[in-house]
Amino acid sequence: MTRFCVAAFSLVILAITFGCERLPEGPISAFDVLSKDGAWCWIQDPRAVYVEGKHKRTYAGWMTLEGKLQVGSYDHETGNMEYYTLKEYWDVDDHNSNSFLVLPDKRLMAFYTRHNLTGLFCRATLKPEDISTWENEVTVSNTSRITYSQPVHLSDEGRFYVFWRGPSWKPTFSWSTDAKNWSDPRILIQEEGREAKNIRPYMKVISDNKATIHLTFTDGHPRDEPFNSIYYMRYENGTFYKADGKKIGDVKNLPIPPSMGDIVYDGKATRIRAWIWDIALDNAGLPVIVYVRLPKETDHRYHYARWVATRWLDTEITPAGRWFPQTSILRHEREPHYSGGIALDHSNPSVVYLSRQINGTFEIEKWITSDKGKTWSNIAITRNSKHPNVRPVVPRGYTGKKEHVLWMHGDYVHYTKYKTEIRFLKPEAHTAQQNTAADADKPRR
Repeated sequence: MTRFCVAAFSLVILAITFGCERLPEGPISAFDVLSKDGAWCWIQDPRAVYVEGKHKRTYAGWMTLEGKLQVGSYDHETGNMEYYTLKEYWDVDDHNSNSFLVLPDKRLMAFYTRHNLTGLFCRATLKPEDISTWENEVTVSNTSRITYSQPVHLSDEGRFYVFWRGPSWKPTFSWSTDAKNWSDPRILIQEEGREAKNIRPYMKVISDNKATIHLTFTDGHPRDEPFNSIYYMRYENGTFYKADGKKIGDVKNLPIPPSMGDIVYDGKATRIRAWIWDIALDNAGLPVIVYVRLPKETDHRYHYARWVATRWLDTEITPAGRWFPQTSILRHEREPHYSGGIALDHSNPSVVYLSRQINGTFEIEKWITSDKGKTWSNIAITRNSKHPNVRPVVPRGYTGKKEHVLWMHGDYVHYTKYKTEIRFLKPEAHTAQQNTAADADKPRR
């Protein structure tokens, strides 16, 4: 009897910890589950891409609870889902999820690393729009302490670039003309005189796929930098520029100190730390950045910064609540700066998808602005959820008018302890309820 009670008690604890009950939540006709077991970090991107050729398919990658690195696809016309395991055991860590690059012939290339371990690798599919067979693995870099891959392609240069965090904790990059033979790694961003210290700038990257690469980055981790700021610079033809076109430096004189970048948000002036989430380009090729300010660890606030005319127009979208990891109240939270997450719709950066705390849990919403961020309306994507919905992402390359977004759903304690699934909103059939800004939590200007 004692053994039975102990076993029953253990099952109850597991149910509470990992949310075993999976009841329908929100507009059930709107979403489907791409993977019942999957998690990802938000720094490596694109985490999901949309490719339209012979087929219309969304592809995404994730880490399973058992440490498998998997890629999945969803066919928008047939509804079929397919899967491929890139690595059978890649450590249980959501930082080990991959990023994607869509090659000019519509084949898919995946880039992947193990969190702070040795090696950055890439691998391409043998056929366009088909994840069932892959080429042999290619080593991009065999240096240590690698994380957060972000690949881009510049057709004017005939080059592929991939950025990552390198051995010195600094943003690093390599380039290739064939995506198989890669240049030696080079440090891109590093503060002068601080090489030996444990300072780790975080960076997000986007390109126009033709001639320019746009980068936004921080001083370091908000845990370590109490006045963490947000910066920007643009690369074109070997030279780096601020948003107004002023030259910062060139590839012959790397690395570039963060302080030489264009200041998007000055954490030293406000004495409030921040962290980056996404960067996109508008129809004019100008940058749009979303990030979070952290007045308190229990008070995360999403911000929208857009280059307009001669300056950065920066407005608060909405308060987001506290951190989302579900650490026991008896334990110290290891990642109090992990927000629910915010992502831009890259085909229309006047639209963002975000996760904020509503009635005690995290819900996904679509927020829209028609005046470059000054005012907002919002649409509920999930509601009345029993488990958190976090880290939304719009598949890169999707240009449809109907909402299409992926996110993590489930219980999450730490990046090595999670039980989440990958859900997605199907543009083929969904309903969502729109609210005005007055109905939502009003931003504090």
